[in-house]
Amino acid sequence: MTKLSISNIDSVDKKAVGNGDSFEAQVGSFTSLFNMKGLGCSVVELAPGKKAWPYHLHYGQEELFVVLDGYGTIRFNDEKHAIKPGDIIFTPPGEGTAHQIINTSNENLKYLAFSTEENPELCYYPDSGKYGSYVKIDDGDMKVFLAHESNKVGYFDGED
Repeated sequence: MTKLSISNIDSVDKKAVGNGDSFEAQVGSFTSLFNMKGLGCSVVELAPGKKAWPYHLHYGQEELFVVLDGYGTIRFNDEKHAIKPGDIIFTPPGEGTAHQIINTSNENLKYLAFSTEENPELCYYPDSGKYGSYVKIDDGDMKVFLAHESNKVGYFDGED
């Protein structure tokens, strides 16, 4: 018989992510806690003025955000939209879907982030012109490759 997995949003272990500057968040992963395979779920907490991740788009992954507490802004396809508790935001994959949640208020912002777990996944970061390739390995590790779009090489370059 399968055992029910249950936790509380306020008791999940959180870890700090970011660069210690404008990117700074506390993130608790239900994906790893429940050993989820096809669906990702995290709780994200942002202090005033902070962002968790750079402005980006996914080529395969869909994301859904549920604002729990606080106010902020979602930047989507270079437009900014105010967000508040109770808002549910869907970001599809593909060109023209770059997104980023920013805490533009003076209070903490807390939201749930759900995602499909595409593997491998490819992202693009329009502000910096980078691409990121992400591959989850069976042992839980992830292989990550980041490159600037100016580093293009030909398909057969360096091949014999």
